[in-house]
Amino acid sequence: MTEGHPDKICDQISDSVLDDLVAQDPKSRVACETLVTTGLVLIAGEITTNGYCDFQKLVRSVVRDIGYTKAIYGFDYKTCCVISSIHEQSPDISMGVDESTEHEQGAGDQGIMFGYACRETPEMMPLPIVLAHKLVRRLSEVRRDKTLSYLRPDGKSQVTIEYEGDEPKRVDAIVLAAQHNATVKMEDLREDLKQLVVRKVIPLAMIDKKTRIIINGTGRFEQGGPLADTGMTGRKIIVDTYGGVGSHGGGSFSGKDPSKVDRSGSYTARYIAKNIVAAGIADKLEMQLAYAIGVAEPVSIMLDSFGTAKIHEDKIKELIRAHFALKPKAMTSALNMLRPIYRKTAVYGHFGRTEPEFTWERTDKADRMRRDAGLR
Repeated sequence: MTEGHPDKICDQISDSVLDDLVAQDPKSRVACETLVTTGLVLIAGEITTNGYCDFQKLVRSVVRDIGYTKAIYGFDYKTCCVISSIHEQSPDISMGVDESTEHEQGAGDQGIMFGYACRETPEMMPLPIVLAHKLVRRLSEVRRDKTLSYLRPDGKSQVTIEYEGDEPKRVDAIVLAAQHNATVKMEDLREDLKQLVVRKVIPLAMIDKKTRIIINGTGRFEQGGPLADTGMTGRKIIVDTYGGVGSHGGGSFSGKDPSKVDRSGSYTARYIAKNIVAAGIADKLEMQLAYAIGVAEPVSIMLDSFGTAKIHEDKIKELIRAHFALKPKAMTSALNMLRPIYRKTAVYGHFGRTEPEFTWERTDKADRMRRDAGLR
């Protein structure tokens, strides 16, 4: 998804609220949901903080930065109505989550979180989602720098890869949808996107005569964004993670501070899986953590190496316990998550990123884990 997709607008607004409040008060408890539709942005949720967020100013700034700057788009930062309905976090939740002299910080909710890593790409991510993110990032670049001035903010991508065993061999299908103005000819748009987006991103060696490239499959994509489609926070959780490879827990990430293990637990699970694969302990690994609300220790730690582990999986669990913090407060501290770093995560994926804010992408524990596993 591009940053102008309605659901991604909502993710970015929710995470911008989180960033604003965490910057003022790192102990802020934030659960912020956003809905957008024609001419309307609605923010709702539970927030307890010593900071203050100017929702009107923040929302309009995010919408402007994304590119909805003209009324002709059917949604723009100047004329959209911004409504907020915010109240404090439930005291029943706070009682179990807040740290005290008698109680360490517990998980902000019950749930199961997953992390995944593999050797398909340098990012240790599945190739289809890596290429899909790169396509829409490139689509945004040629819109923003006016290379293709007829483009508008909304857009989607999808990549289908043919595998032999676990090895990606060729690109079978590329699907790209790009919002545009009313004047561009579809044959020009399709040729432009094929040359300036698809061929700049997809390895040419993986494209052959049978590869299907489908650009704006309906023929036109003039109406887009909140004018054409209602958006909500947390509706693109598969796009946010591994593109359908591996598993996903029930919770979304955006708009949630790291006391919510939906977020901190999933980031930690990715951190664990990536370091295990980087250490050569397994070639592919899915990590699962489960928590109970108000309880600090995970109630379950499970993993699946898909038969690629070099040591017994029980030994891998021992290494995880020895090398990684798994309680909410400790996870938050280990990955330095009480910072305004979250808007960047809300588009182009939470994993497989190289920006320094994405601390859960580090492989800093790999060497020591390899030694402790008895591997050369």
